[in-house]
Amino acid sequence: MKKVYHDPFTIKFPHLDLHGETYETMLYPLEMFIKDNYIMGNNIIVIIHGRHGFVLKNRTYELLKINKLVKNFYINSENDGETIVELCKRKWFVVLV
Repeated sequence: MKKVYHDPFTIKFPHLDLHGETYETMLYPLEMFIKDNYIMGNNIIVIIHGRHGFVLKNRTYELLKINKLVKNFYINSENDGETIVELCKRKWFVVLV
């Protein structure tokens, strides 16, 4: 069954759904999602970790705290199963040949 999200943050911004992931298997998808969106220049992303069983939420917060590409993160006020992440502005480098 396909999940339907009615949250405006989930529809408007890139999001990663961690439902079904475990404590160990969520690290790589989360890191790559943050890195890819930073490279693409997205400033806001949404991480869906779920409301129940705080293991994924706590692990997500641990990883967001130490990630240097993350500027700020906070719980979505309308849906406590989502975390809104603000990424740092991408630094553009010009290479002269």
